[in-house]
Amino acid sequence: MPNIAIFTGLVYDEYDNPVQSGWIGDEPCYIVDDQGFKRHIPAEEVDRQIWRIMQEQIEGHEDLLSEKAAEMLGQDDIFTMAAIQNQFKNLDSQFDQLAQVGIPEETRMYLGMMGFKIIISIHGDVLDIIQPGIIEGNDGE
Repeated sequence: MPNIAIFTGLVYDEYDNPVQSGWIGDEPCYIVDDQGFKRHIPAEEVDRQIWRIMQEQIEGHEDLLSEKAAEMLGQDDIFTMAAIQNQFKNLDSQFDQLAQVGIPEETRMYLGMMGFKIIISIHGDVLDIIQPGIIEGNDGE
């Protein structure tokens, strides 16, 4: 069971209002204001949807992403690229690790400043993930 709501500060409702996070007992939740009624949605349900969508975007692009990540690290040798590519293959286990510690606050703030947003319905369904700089569609790949 997650210890935190992973994407706190990056989640918005379908009306572009920020979604708060909190707890019900020992379960982290996203709190959506539904015209004054505070809906508490288990964070794990929302976070797993987000993670699944992000995994789908990575699938098939592991080689390119590994290469670019290694370049960004300044270590674009084959061993670093292989290690990074291996991490992409183990994304399911990484979700559990991330659910325990979360995304660092500085990173969440940076993502928010760059315009990264997750839009959910009042029932906790992920409607959209807005990722500035991502080109939509497969044309021209």
